[in-house]
Amino acid sequence: SIFAISAGITLGIQLIGFAFAYALQTEVFYDVLGGLNYIALAIFTGCVSPNFGARSIISTTLFVFSRTWLLLFLAWRAHERKGDARFDDVKNKFGLFLVYWIVQAFWVFLISMPMIFINSSSVDDGLEPYDYVLAAGFAFGIIIEILADVQKALWVGNNRPGGFCSIGVWKYSRHPNYFGEILQWWCSWLFAYGSPGNRVLWWFCIVSPIFTMHILVNIAGTGLTNAEGKNLKRYYENFSNTYSEYRANTSILIPMIGYKFVPVWLKRTIFLDLERYEYKPSDKQETVLDYGTATLGENQHPQA
Repeated sequence: SIFAISAGITLGIQLIGFAFAYALQTEVFYDVLGGLNYIALAIFTGCVSPNFGARSIISTTLFVFSRTWLLLFLAWRAHERKGDARFDDVKNKFGLFLVYWIVQAFWVFLISMPMIFINSSSVDDGLEPYDYVLAAGFAFGIIIEILADVQKALWVGNNRPGGFCSIGVWKYSRHPNYFGEILQWWCSWLFAYGSPGNRVLWWFCIVSPIFTMHILVNIAGTGLTNAEGKNLKRYYENFSNTYSEYRANTSILIPMIGYKFVPVWLKRTIFLDLERYEYKPSDKQETVLDYGTATLGENQHPQA
């Protein structure tokens, strides 16, 4: 099936990438092959699709545009940073380095599943009004992510004025790039609903947005877990008043105005501004985040 072949292509690309990367003791192939893997799946499933109609064209085009941007941005960032510190203590350990590549294979395949589902359908029943809304949501997610990446890069290139990024879309969300990434894959999965096919398989494709959210919201060393919590220390030590105000007034994910008026219980639930993302100083300090008074708070690094 198209799904099985796509899984084989993904595993093959990542294992070959690992073999060269381990032999050369470099991580430079990692993000690049992740991005190229997405594009390879889009090309393959588009070429073998039994009915490459309007839904397939829209889904595949948005998918390729999204992943091409990710590929270009990660390649540029790796070049600017002259490497990836994540792999400094990993690339010389065969088993652990292999795990990184296997995880990337899973991530690529799982995220791609809604597109593969659409392109594997033998029937195109046309588009409903809600499909256009979902396609627009997918495109909006891509635009938000691109704006966030570009604006953050320009801010860094301008010597980080203010100490933390609060320009452009960062004025309305502390992590707009993550919001854009999450929105894309929820819209992609819902867009696939209108494609005739096995409903059980469509439901299984929900792992695409859920896995993305899990990586960005829960996994240590990535996403919000890496950008918030203890990594907010330098913001509180160097820009405590301005950062505290920014944090109290700015949503953690969803770009919006008036976040300071949202009840704390809503922030802690549907807005995902969870307590574990708070910066907790040493026991001798008693600085605590208070959404109502905007006292000390968090955010030290990659708002990205």
